[in-house]
Amino acid sequence: MAFSDSLLLDPVCLRTFLVIAEGASFSETSRRLGLGQPTVSEHVRKLEKAVGRRLFIRDTHSITMTPEGQAMVAFARSILETNERAKRYFAGAKLRGRLRFGASEDLVLSWLPEILAGFVQNHPLVDLEFTIGLSSTLINRFDAGELDLVLCKRWPGEDRGDLIWRDKLVWISGEKEPPSQTDQAPLILYPPPSLTRFMAIAALERAGASWRIACTSGSLSGLVAAAEAGLGFMAHSRKLIPKGLIERAPREGMPPLGELEFVMLRSRRNAQPAVAELSAAIAVKGEKF
Repeated sequence: MAFSDSLLLDPVCLRTFLVIAEGASFSETSRRLGLGQPTVSEHVRKLEKAVGRRLFIRDTHSITMTPEGQAMVAFARSILETNERAKRYFAGAKLRGRLRFGASEDLVLSWLPEILAGFVQNHPLVDLEFTIGLSSTLINRFDAGELDLVLCKRWPGEDRGDLIWRDKLVWISGEKEPPSQTDQAPLILYPPPSLTRFMAIAALERAGASWRIACTSGSLSGLVAAAEAGLGFMAHSRKLIPKGLIERAPREGMPPLGELEFVMLRSRRNAQPAVAELSAAIAVKGEKF
């Protein structure tokens, strides 16, 4: 079936769809939204007719989303957030409140400051609390309810979060290649539970390469200083290579590292307009990056 040109994606139906997609039954969705159950069913039917695809498979005991339904989740959230932003813009509403945002440090030294500067300028009444840390630490704080929005790296094999972009993880060092006094690759690493540390060591172990830790630092500035001094090699996002460092082609004992995925984690239950605004700005920037 083809997408119907005669029907648009009704935001009211999309809101109903998202409540079901987040795990509620039709009856629970009816209770939460103050709608009759036939109305909930009609909203789903209307969406399915508009897109020409089934979004849910229902039986007497369960509801399962189809692949098309899973794809619709991201579209529905984006449409509803854009709708809310447009209403606030034309109503002249000013965002207020507190936004607790966390990001991994390698992003802070690249394009993130531009986004944050624009957000603070456009929404001066929002109290922005900014936390910088390792991705695993930020995810734990998000799960504990201590952060509202997180921009971080995703561990291999995970599907959690909204994908912002993918990038190659590469070996980098200072302009002068570290000396090879031994057959052990000298590594410059974040402490555990760093994702890039894990991926670098795992790749070396799979390749049967010999390695040693030349420097450990909890800050990117410390790692960069060690690399500039020629102490060893870092595993780093290709698009976020710090100034003064260069990519090194894989060589004997330094295998390819694979890909990184940068994602956003957003609080769904306590959705805030400020979260929608900042996450939308990040998503737009990520599409162009």
